[in-house]
Amino acid sequence: MEDGTSRSLGYCRDTDADYDVLQWDTREDCEVRQILDRVADKWSLLVIALLDRRSLRFTELRRMIDGISQRMLARTLRHLERDGLVSRTVHPTVPPRVDYELTALGATLHETIRTLVTWTETHQNEIAAARAAYDKRAAAEQAQAEREAAQRDAIAREVLAGRR
Repeated sequence: MEDGTSRSLGYCRDTDADYDVLQWDTREDCEVRQILDRVADKWSLLVIALLDRRSLRFTELRRMIDGISQRMLARTLRHLERDGLVSRTVHPTVPPRVDYELTALGATLHETIRTLVTWTETHQNEIAAARAAYDKRAAAEQAQAEREAAQRDAIAREVLAGRR
């Protein structure tokens, strides 16, 4: 093994002195990237937000999250449980009752999510204006490109007609 190489596959730091600690490695085996991918997906964010106030049953979560399939909710909950963000409690009843709630770790993540949502609400008008300006600019560029293509086609047709 080369000097300075970590023995851990999940270790993502560069070995040079100029490493920026605010960046994460883009390698597939980087645990930081895997965690960010997990907690930043839309279903995980919604589940964490809903579980902030109280524990919920699977069916309650499914009813509250518009557009999520049973399979995707089950998968999301399994991943969040594996990462230690959600706990699952099975009650010995017939039929079995399963409750999900945030762990202490999950609750700390919810604080971060709340900050992100607050930022989004504060800046949503600016973002909407930027999107509208971008869409207008992109449409104008597309129209210009189509006009230029039509002009090139017309010139090509004239050249071809002159050769015949």
